[in-house]
Amino acid sequence: MKTIVILGDGMADLPLKNFGGRTPLEIAKKPNMDRLCKDGETGLVKTVPDTLKPGSDVANLAVMGYNPEKYYTGRSPLEAVSMGIKMKADDIALRCNLVTLSDEENYRDKTMLDYSAGEISTEEAAILIDAVNKELSEKDLNFYPGISYRHCLIAKGHDTKAELTPPHDISDKQIKDYLPKGGFGEIYEKLMRKSYEILKDHPVNLKRKQKGLNPANSIWLWGAGSKPELDDFKKKNGVSGAVISAVDLVKGIGICAGMKIFNVDGATGNINTNFSGKAKTAIDALSEYDFVYLHIEAPDECGHHGDTEGKIKSIELIDEKVVAPVADYLERRGNKFNILIMPDHPTPIGLKTHTKEPVPYLLYRNYRPMECGLAYNEKNALKSGNFIEYGYTLIDKVLNG
Repeated sequence: MKTIVILGDGMADLPLKNFGGRTPLEIAKKPNMDRLCKDGETGLVKTVPDTLKPGSDVANLAVMGYNPEKYYTGRSPLEAVSMGIKMKADDIALRCNLVTLSDEENYRDKTMLDYSAGEISTEEAAILIDAVNKELSEKDLNFYPGISYRHCLIAKGHDTKAELTPPHDISDKQIKDYLPKGGFGEIYEKLMRKSYEILKDHPVNLKRKQKGLNPANSIWLWGAGSKPELDDFKKKNGVSGAVISAVDLVKGIGICAGMKIFNVDGATGNINTNFSGKAKTAIDALSEYDFVYLHIEAPDECGHHGDTEGKIKSIELIDEKVVAPVADYLERRGNKFNILIMPDHPTPIGLKTHTKEPVPYLLYRNYRPMECGLAYNEKNALKSGNFIEYGYTLIDKVLNG
């Protein structure tokens, strides 16, 4: 039996006043999701425990079947694993964003204008991170380039006691109340301050400003964590697994779980990603593996940018270019299969950040039609009366009924 999870990161939202109180999932034209939902099952699932913050790290761990309260050691270590960084037991990994801050003279007075520096290109970012590493690296501190604005700092002998804030949580806010505090926070703030002096007039950023693009004029450190260890996915669930994602975090979970990682040309982590390429890769993976986890970041990025039209469009593209061909392939095979479609967490457009409310799931099993008769959205999921309190148990329901 084949199983695919199509994870639309951040798809869930709150009612939008400008659209008559409807959410993007209600507004979007998604005939394929709605068809599967009407013949399947919908409900709400709590992917983020009350004890943890609503990050994609915590939520995706839960959807993959790992209890975050047991397995979560921080976001950055998962990304470090995906980037090929060999962490030691006493290493601490921190996510290092390239961000755009406003140009006030005092660093504390600056505002977070763009947590992704205009989704800077990977090529430009590598040059900037190299400049930061040459100036700021020490024996126990080293910077590693990643993809676009997402990079990594490995700190040896540190701990995770510092209070660190994700930059996407403070869009358009003054940074002074969100700078690192406690633990090694003073060191991290000093690195961020120094990075501004290195980056503000860097040739890469001067060229970006000439083109009307946001300069990547500072690093922002957050998401500290220690080396992660997950139970092997196949041993735990009895099925072979594969992961498809443009995001290091999700790939890192897959690597730690012993799953096969598939990369897709043109996969960007935003609305301009290669949706069709992801679908084709998922179909190819399903011919070899029993379980495929297909992660699509686009709705989340649009939510963080407050882009209503983009979020609606990204849902429609997932439906047209991913759900339709994958469902068609599985139906033509004629064998038993499961399709689970859901977000990891809400990313409300009005808030521009993650929240921890339960999210709607859609479970279609061709061998067990449920005929719930409802279209797929938050309101119908609530209306169904189905509720899964512990998100990490959902995978057992999918795989074992």
